[in-house]
Amino acid sequence: MSRLGLFAGFGVELEYMLVDAASLDVLPAADRLLEKAAGGPCAPCSEVALGATAWSNELVLHVLEMKTNGPAPGLAGLASLFQADVKRANALAAELGGRLLPGGAHPWMDPLRETRLWPHEDGPIYRAYDRIFGCKGHGWSNLQSTHLNLPFADDAQFGRLHAAIRLLLPVMPALFASSPILDGAATGLLDSRMEVYRHNSARVPSIAGQVVPEPVFDEATYHRDIFERMYRDMEPLDPEGVLRHEFLNARGAIARFDRGAIEIRVLDIQECPAADLGLAALACAALQAVVSERWSSLAEQQAFATEDLAGILLACIRDADQTVLDHPRFLAALGLEPAKPVTASGLWTHLLESCLPPEARDPAWQPALAAFQGQGCLARRILAALAGDLRRERLKEVYSDLAGCLARGEVFRA
Repeated sequence: MSRLGLFAGFGVELEYMLVDAASLDVLPAADRLLEKAAGGPCAPCSEVALGATAWSNELVLHVLEMKTNGPAPGLAGLASLFQADVKRANALAAELGGRLLPGGAHPWMDPLRETRLWPHEDGPIYRAYDRIFGCKGHGWSNLQSTHLNLPFADDAQFGRLHAAIRLLLPVMPALFASSPILDGAATGLLDSRMEVYRHNSARVPSIAGQVVPEPVFDEATYHRDIFERMYRDMEPLDPEGVLRHEFLNARGAIARFDRGAIEIRVLDIQECPAADLGLAALACAALQAVVSERWSSLAEQQAFATEDLAGILLACIRDADQTVLDHPRFLAALGLEPAKPVTASGLWTHLLESCLPPEARDPAWQPALAAFQGQGCLARRILAALAGDLRRERLKEVYSDLAGCLARGEVFRA
């Protein structure tokens, strides 16, 4: 089977919380919503195809995933398709007393008390995860993300794409962070989802590594140094091999050789599909520029140590768009050679202006790009709206506004 080449297709996955329409508490009813979407009883519905898009389940019963039904030829136009899905899902959720809520993490969910794992198809996989890692925690049951799948046709293309993703991945949370609140309190981090995500499989450290992938640029080496090490470390805990699969990999970008793509996982879900697609388009345009060696050679990109990139990632998890990047070699590899450090926001503004000119943008993306430039990432806008008032009543007001933005397809502004 022939595979798509670099940037010849895009797979997008959007995860939303299903919550009670009145209280905004999580509502573990994704299986019933999928059954309604299928138009009747199914046994059970773990995925429903809806033409160009599809809906499916996730690990927990209060999360619904919407995704492209196979690779899309481009990102333009997808926002309207997903927004139509949001409208349909909200109508079905209303019949269950619920609605969809965006954001990288629920602001007051108690995962120890409220987690309900998906009990149907793939249940043995989820039960194995729960037995080994304990899925009643924020890092497993309270996190929603945008996944971006980018194709490669062969080993050479994989090496180029993986090098580019490794370079840009550390600053992607600066663009996408939307999870500043957990347990009803500000965590002090703009991307709390990524902080709990990077610890969720700490019992077996080789599963996530340092989140930034190792400098591996061909399939054989990837299998030897990453997959086989994970599988070997998991054998005492998973002797039946239930989790012996590429999906076990929990790095921030994972190689899916079974489908000829790399899946990027460090993107918090935004307030509406247009925002997700606009920011994803910017990230993809920047990746294309890096792959084309516009500012740095492939060899220079491959030479970055994982430890150095992981340090940048941790800083962006904390400070997101206001992260100070004092890394001259890193900035030079992305087209900046400043006399003084720049913020991550400044870096992304440079990438927007140099990689995604106005004529290349879907008009639906512009409000989200403008909001990022004017008011920062979504997490910062959420904190600005809260203005330090973290009472449940105020949290509910702000997150109700976010749910309204999702329903209407509008960008959230503080």
